[in-house]
Amino acid sequence: MPRRFDTIRTDRLVMRRWQDSDRDAYAAMNADPEVMRYFPATLDRAASNASMDRIEELFDQQGFGLWALEVADSGDFIGFTGLNPMPAGVPGAGGMEVGWRLARHAWHQGFATEAATAAVDVAFSGAGLDRIWSMTAVLNRPSQAVMLRLGMIPHALFDHPKLAAGHPLRRHIAYRLERPGHVGRNHAWNARKHFR
Repeated sequence: MPRRFDTIRTDRLVMRRWQDSDRDAYAAMNADPEVMRYFPATLDRAASNASMDRIEELFDQQGFGLWALEVADSGDFIGFTGLNPMPAGVPGAGGMEVGWRLARHAWHQGFATEAATAAVDVAFSGAGLDRIWSMTAVLNRPSQAVMLRLGMIPHALFDHPKLAAGHPLRRHIAYRLERPGHVGRNHAWNARKHFR
């Protein structure tokens, strides 16, 4: 039985398991073209519900996952942050990714970094993982800024295998972070030569 991390509290946030009452706000967030601008498409209600159900299934299997985020003071749902398996065909496949998606009204307040820092702590101190990954479209500078604030380093540029040649979001970048004290490849990849 995996160790369970159902609820985590940070200074301003509650990271928790999903509730049926989250479905409307989650669907609205996934239907927002601005929120989804670095994803291939927005999600309709059925796809949003299916996504939430998959997230909950992973919690049952792993003991952690993509936590629903709510602001502690108000109880407002603002999105998700957490740990999810890296898909096949990308750098870090089979490893664990730290990821986030926040509703527009929650942007530029440090919530993604605050929650992702807590998720990384669960990964290293709770789940005992040695390395965490993250990936996004090269065009997604805001998410890359969060990755850098977490102390992650660029690992590789790659073409996402699920996006067709010529798709504007196909070019992706993977970042990684080693557990403190873990003997691994800790040298920084020189991103400057790729982004001139």
